[in-house]
Amino acid sequence: MSKTIIISNRLPIKITEENCQYQLSRSEGGLATGLGSIYKNGNNIWVGWPGIEVPPERQDDVRAQLEALNLFPVFLTQEEINLFYEGFSNEVLWPVFHYAVTYAKFEQAYWDCYRKVNEKFRDAVIRIAEERDTIWIHDYQLLLLPELIREGRERCTIGFFQHIPFPSYEIFRLIPWRTELINGVLGADLIGFHTFDDVRHFMSTATRLLPVSSSANMIVKKDRQVLVESFAMGIDFNLFERLPEQQEVKEHITELKESIGKDQKIILSIDRLDYSKGILQRLQAIELLLNEHPEYAGQFSLYMIVVPSRDTVPQYRELREQIDQLVGNINAHYRTLNWSPVHYYYRSFPMEFLSALYASADICLVTPMRDGMNLVSKEYVASRTKNDGVLILSEMAGASKELNDALIVNPNNIGDIMQAMVTALNMPEQEQQTRMQSMRELVKKFNIHHWVRLFMQRLNEAKKMQNDLITKYAGGAVRENLLTTYDTSEERYIFLDYDGTLMGFSGDIDKVAPDAELYALLQKLSDDPSNHVVIISGRRHETLEQWFGHMKLDLIAEHGAWQKADDQWNSLPLLTEQWKAEIRAVLETYTDRTPGSFIEEKSYSLVWHYRKADAGLGDLRAGEIVNHLKPLAADKGLQVMLGNKVIEFKNIEVNKGKSASNLIYDRKYDFLLALGDDHTDEDIFKALPASAFTVKVGSNISAARFYLNDFKEVRRLLTELADRSRRSERHQLKVH
Repeated sequence: MSKTIIISNRLPIKITEENCQYQLSRSEGGLATGLGSIYKNGNNIWVGWPGIEVPPERQDDVRAQLEALNLFPVFLTQEEINLFYEGFSNEVLWPVFHYAVTYAKFEQAYWDCYRKVNEKFRDAVIRIAEERDTIWIHDYQLLLLPELIREGRERCTIGFFQHIPFPSYEIFRLIPWRTELINGVLGADLIGFHTFDDVRHFMSTATRLLPVSSSANMIVKKDRQVLVESFAMGIDFNLFERLPEQQEVKEHITELKESIGKDQKIILSIDRLDYSKGILQRLQAIELLLNEHPEYAGQFSLYMIVVPSRDTVPQYRELREQIDQLVGNINAHYRTLNWSPVHYYYRSFPMEFLSALYASADICLVTPMRDGMNLVSKEYVASRTKNDGVLILSEMAGASKELNDALIVNPNNIGDIMQAMVTALNMPEQEQQTRMQSMRELVKKFNIHHWVRLFMQRLNEAKKMQNDLITKYAGGAVRENLLTTYDTSEERYIFLDYDGTLMGFSGDIDKVAPDAELYALLQKLSDDPSNHVVIISGRRHETLEQWFGHMKLDLIAEHGAWQKADDQWNSLPLLTEQWKAEIRAVLETYTDRTPGSFIEEKSYSLVWHYRKADAGLGDLRAGEIVNHLKPLAADKGLQVMLGNKVIEFKNIEVNKGKSASNLIYDRKYDFLLALGDDHTDEDIFKALPASAFTVKVGSNISAARFYLNDFKEVRRLLTELADRSRRSERHQLKVH
């Protein structure tokens, strides 16, 4: 039986030591709640760090306690905790991913330990994982783990979810070990983020840093397709809806109302101590409100809870001091004998007291500078069983993409936050009801269980797609079938594109002349009397003649506009080039605006190249050119062909597929092979009969039956064919 393995930095339990004995208690976190339905069933497992350093001599006892709960520990030393968790995770990844780059410390020792601990997690997982298991990895502490597990358990289904934001490429590229991190994540079959913005940033970063291609929300890396999607995480709605009904929570609510007074409104703020939470800006907005609108003095109180976090770290200690000072200044300046504007608590509270605050607060102020989701906003909404209250929410929180009935603010704009509080303090009850009811319905539907179910469903679909992909790769059984058919055939046609198929790409189109290896390979293939080797390329016929004119090959140039037969080059009849001047004039204006681009002129076509241009700018200009010239091209009987960093304008009669079909028309053959890498080769794949071995190079999204990853794999395949031809020739000589 296959199993599901959940992996996170921390296990969903709390361990405390009392009287030299370890005591376990369950975590109340949202992730533990949502995934409880998975890891507690059958032989499923949760792998993670217990949260404290456990001496080696006591690890067996702790492991036995945890395994009874389907939990599998990865023990870390104090040095690993300092360098991996406190170091790389929280002093490199956390600040960079939250756009606080000035706080990042790019220490080599941090990176070395981060990699070592990810390998430690890998070793723990490999010991318990089998090839058909499903593995779900969580968060930024384990970015290398998907690829590490992939190397050891290739056929496992692997999902990865990041719970914090993913930054833009310009921010992420500052990390010295950026390519290793992206490669690590791409070991997964499905990569999840909270918002589409994070998806977009990740896709952009991956395609800029690595030699991968992308289409929509899919990244193609060698022979694998990786899905990247957004899954907005929810909360346990039923839990937060029911909590206010508990007797203990009701008592807390009563105490709060008695202490605050019936005429005052409560503004609630709950955060962990962190520079990404916007706590100082929130206080500044309160101060501005009291300064600009003194009439609100005594009408509200801010209950601000800051949960202690890493306050031994200088930036956090400094932040805490700034908060203490600002709270003191506000209270000292505006407090009266029976009213304090800010009630500040630097400690954590049990869930029951937080629930009472949620249920009592008239306004919830959630204004992080950057946040992956922020579940406090959803917990507040779920707790408002009477459909009242106002949520003020930062547009930088992932939750703002869903809870758009909140008052959305820019956390950097103190005046914006202040005005939102004024609006909230004066919002009519009817409007509160309308807004809150809409948000509650959404939070109820998209709860934590929905999130888990949706991710796991999509992960299974992603794995099915990977399995379908394996059957399309020209290796294994596919390759054996191709080679066997080749061996037993007597009349073979082999159609070969040039750029990207037989040779790699270069920014300079004149620097990809055939090398000695390619000449030798084509010579071997063409020496076999059963083989008809055809170079069918978009290159100019003069170029193909210069490179291959001395060889026994069929040559088709400029996508079929020219064909060499009986040592003579002939062009298709009735082709014209009178349209070139008008099209060229437009292309020149775009070339002037796009450094690195250039125009190539062929006999019956014009090509705009942008391989040397900046990636984003080149793609933008290509789209503009197509939009601009497509109507004109259609009017002049031209087709616009999008290739690999090229746009080609040519006569509509010119088509690689027609040329290939004409070549084999009325001829006997029992083996057809066609290899190509771009859109123009799709015409060949569609024109050849279904029995042909059609192979797309560099992508599996094609009309071709199979695919290979790059020109090197093409050469290896052709070498196998050439070697079999030689063996066949020797065998025939022995027979005779």
